[in-house]
This record gives sequence, C-alpha cells and structure tokens, in this order.
Amino acid sequence: MTQTTFMEKYPIFTLEAKKSESFFATVDEIIENLKVQIAADPIAAYIADFDHYAHTSALGGEINTAISAAKMVLFCFGQKLPTPQMMAARPRSIGVADMGESFVFTFLEAPMGAINDTMEQWIKNTLQLS
Repeated sequence: MTQTTFMEKYPIFTLEAKKSESFFATVDEIIENLKVQIAADPIAAYIADFDHYAHTSALGGEINTAISAAKMVLFCFGQKLPTPQMMAARPRSIGVADMGESFVFTFLEAPMGAINDTMEQWIKNTLQLS
C-alpha cells in the first residue's frame, strides 16, 4: 500500500492491483468479501454500502472515464467515545474502484495504526498477493 496526502490535507492509503491478482472479478464481489471480513472482526461493525459511481452519475457529476464502478463499504471500529469530537474521525470506509484492467482500493488513515493494519489486511485478503 502507498501512503500519500490527497488534496494537500487528507492522509490516505492506496493500493492498485491488476484484476488477475484478485480472487474476485467485480467491485460488488470485493465489497461482499470485505463485508464478510468486517462481520468476522470482533470489534468492527458494518454500517452500509455506498455506490459512489451511481450517486455521482445520477447527479450528472464528473467521473473519470477510466472508472467503470466505484463503491464503498462503511463500518466502525469505535471502541471508545472519550469526547464528541471522536465522532468526526468515524466511521471508516474502504473504497474500491474498477479501472478496467485493475482495481484501486483506498481508505483514509485512521488515528490508530492497528486499524490501518487491519484495513490493509482485509484488502490484501481479496488479492492473490504473496
């Protein structure tokens, strides 16, 4: 995974993998697999799916022509709620985009490194990476 700063302020993680490196053929299959992993995690709670492509398309918004599908799975690891401000950092999501020959996975950096590690592992579990 590559860690970068998007739009000069958002710390994100990104992984692009060829479709041949995935156990799955579609964004929907990957999202379903991520939901299985979320359900199996003793801390994470599944919230919803969001079809970013359909939403943006329905608005007549701009979509990169290389993207043919883009969905997100939303979930929360919230183990503590020490202040109301903590809610600004939640929930978490993983985005999956179909770029034709590859899938691109993205997520916003979480405040806890272990959470980033978990999300990265979930993504890698959808891929045939050695």
